[in-house]
Amino acid sequence: MTLPALVDLLHSTSNETLARFDLPEASLDRTYGPGKWSVRRILHHLTDAEVVLCQRISSVISGETSVKGFDQDAWCAALDYDGEPLPLKKRVYAAVRELNIHLIEKHFEREGHRLFSHSTYGERTLQQEMEKVALHNRDHLEQIRTALHGTDRS
Repeated sequence: MTLPALVDLLHSTSNETLARFDLPEASLDRTYGPGKWSVRRILHHLTDAEVVLCQRISSVISGETSVKGFDQDAWCAALDYDGEPLPLKKRVYAAVRELNIHLIEKHFEREGHRLFSHSTYGERTLQQEMEKVALHNRDHLEQIRTALHGTDRS
């Protein structure tokens, strides 16, 4: 992916995600399928993932050669995604996305070749991890759209 295309995707996914934080309660509780996460849980996850990805990007830029994955279901349960305040998470998401965009614009071309080891996915480049910020968000937005417009109404 080119840097301009990545930055465009980062902005568009950010704008759509931020708007989803303001959905009515009934919409936040909808899921994209039986046994799947609610829109609320996805928004909490997107925020936590944004923070984790920012930390990974910063670590690799500063010379770290390995990063650890995280168990999203354990985070959801332990951090009480159903009870956590979404307005607070919205502010965190917005601020960290802004920082991620800054780091990506500054380091994508110059440092993107850096290799690191991910505990789950093995060897990756910094550029791949930077792209993951937008692609991960895009994939979860599709789940949110399905929850809001699909057939599952739970």
